[in-house]
Amino acid sequence: QVQLVESGGGLVQPGGSLSLSCAASGNILSINDMGWYRQAPGKQRELVATITGGGGSSNYADSVKGRSTISRDNAKNTVYLQMNSLKPEDTAVYYCYADGRQYYSGSDRYFGLWGQGTLVTVSS
Repeated sequence: QVQLVESGGGLVQPGGSLSLSCAASGNILSINDMGWYRQAPGKQRELVATITGGGGSSNYADSVKGRSTISRDNAKNTVYLQMNSLKPEDTAVYYCYADGRQYYSGSDRYFGLWGQGTLVTVSS
């Protein structure tokens, strides 16, 4: 069964940078869109950035546009998020998301999964 594992969270000072990665593993046949979402304490989960299967198109939340870059390595089934000029309001648990098709129980099946989340804290 497909799993997503994130890494790269931690404590960063305001104005600093952080790179997150999320690797998908398992009997993957194909991955469509991948993305990053975040959830701050007491708030709903919100989109940060998404990237299409071929990596040719990406979409960003206005709050991170211009200081974040999403990318993917399809050979490694991995999506990355580089964030610069971090602000205290970027503090949240960051979740990756991926959907696609897997080989499971003898057949080709759709999957749509969330990672376990990685905490990013922006504070001095």
